[in-house]
Amino acid sequence: ELFKVAEQFDSPPLFMVERAAAPLLGVIEYGIHINGLVKEDDGSTRMWMARRSQSKSKFPGYLDHIVAGGQPAGLSLMENCIKECNEEAGLPSDITLQGIQPAGAISYECYVGDNKPPGEGFLSRCVLFCFDLWLPQDFVPVANDGEVESFFKWNT
Repeated sequence: ELFKVAEQFDSPPLFMVERAAAPLLGVIEYGIHINGLVKEDDGSTRMWMARRSQSKSKFPGYLDHIVAGGQPAGLSLMENCIKECNEEAGLPSDITLQGIQPAGAISYECYVGDNKPPGEGFLSRCVLFCFDLWLPQDFVPVANDGEVESFFKWNT
């Protein structure tokens, strides 16, 4: 998957880089994280959670959003939301488009390489565009692409 390298998120690309190489080059990685929310009959809100596949290179077996993914070159944020929702949770585009709302963005930096000899780690810099996705009560996500081991609803 290619990521664009640009001065800012909405700037034209200077060049493209393979996603795995982005942090090694100090490139900011962009992605989307989507909260899958359900309003229950009793008025409470529950959230669909994903357990990441044990085969993932980053954080295998950890809990995650219902949908999360990198922002590839050539797709708008909404196009990527639709693509990732379908791939990771079996969400049809009409449900995604009906229920999705922007919820902000977060950025972070972290050192990757705590278990490596000094000088072999790197600084990972990320910006995540966050969305709330209101889902029908009867919707049950289905892991389609092997990135998710299972889904469950969490009380908020």
